[in-house]
Amino acid sequence: MPPLPHPIADPQPGDVGTAAFRVRERRLPPILTKRADFLAAARARRQGMPGFLLQARARDDDGPPRIGFTCSKKIGNAVARNRAKRRLREAARHVLPALARSGWDYVLVGRPEATATRPFDALCDDLGRALRKIHA
Repeated sequence: MPPLPHPIADPQPGDVGTAAFRVRERRLPPILTKRADFLAAARARRQGMPGFLLQARARDDDGPPRIGFTCSKKIGNAVARNRAKRRLREAARHVLPALARSGWDYVLVGRPEATATRPFDALCDDLGRALRKIHA
């Protein structure tokens, strides 16, 4: 079996299913993990949308944008919360590379019922509109 190409290399014909086929533009920015970062974003700008709440803050540095996801127990049991977070992550993967700004932190907060049941296209549109409003 021939060796797999480097994961960052451009895909070649027949590379479907290998690490090289991953599209770089669809990667998520670094993930927020510290409670202090989530609390700082909660004190900053927010934009409510039908499928989620977007919290955003400027960090005053030139680092890459960072993103966090949160879903409380109001959403439901662990299965429902994980489903909501997966949908938010995928929407962010589609929208953030084009609209996120360097030096910003974003937190997507899931809404009960709406995050898990809203059509995915509408969720992506909501995120795009929310980012444009935050940066306006």
